[in-house]
Amino acid sequence: MSNDPDLVISLDKATVTRSGKDLIRDIDWRVEADERWVVLGPNGAGKTTLLSLVAGRLHPTRGVAQVLGERLGRVDVFELRARIGLASVAVHDRIPGDETVLDVVVTAAWSVVGRFRESYDSMDTGRATALLRQFGAGDLAQREYGTLSEGERKRVQIARALMTDPELLLLDEPAAGLDLGGREDLVRRLAEFAADPDAPAMVLVTHHVEEIPPGFTHALLLREGGVVAAGPIQSVMTSDNLSKTFDVALRLDRVDDRFSARAS
Repeated sequence: MSNDPDLVISLDKATVTRSGKDLIRDIDWRVEADERWVVLGPNGAGKTTLLSLVAGRLHPTRGVAQVLGERLGRVDVFELRARIGLASVAVHDRIPGDETVLDVVVTAAWSVVGRFRESYDSMDTGRATALLRQFGAGDLAQREYGTLSEGERKRVQIARALMTDPELLLLDEPAAGLDLGGREDLVRRLAEFAADPDAPAMVLVTHHVEEIPPGFTHALLLREGGVVAAGPIQSVMTSDNLSKTFDVALRLDRVDDRFSARAS
């Protein structure tokens, strides 16, 4: 394994097996600190399993997985998880519906869900408020999380994921369930964030090429648990690679750093 300090994710032949089935298989993957990756593939391709692995929620059945310089299986995953921001359905499902939005974000400082007896200072609440504003949710701070729309919840989850100033940000289908206006606003905000040189390494999982924010630098295409293609986005995102990934003839177009696809 590499000791390169700029290497955020390093997988060597990483495989995750459940009930005799390989959910991901022999994955080789490198992510550096200044890179923004999109992971694309159909349902069942292994995208969420891959994200759970690099989030420290799973260990590889075979192969080696190293995240932020730590090898999974030889590190306290609770300490490692504190260095990783994760926005996913799994996090959403643990958030109490009656929690205020501000508390949903600020409790990430203690790596808990649901405010109890922890104390937070003005720096914590100030950071949480600023993150909510950055992702267009500043006016939701005193709302109950359970009253939010799907799009509003997505914004709050991203703000929560960034609360601890993570070294790695993982976004699992952040635009899923959004209408066109909500998707475009979120894609724009993610593009702005990705352009910040101080932003952490980012990995965004999606089914749809239209959800790839401008400025993302690399792409990993998955099918049936294996890698179809991986590398710089301009070389990986082709009609041929996309057709192989989704097992249907597709035409991929790129206009103004945005992708679209349709059957050819």
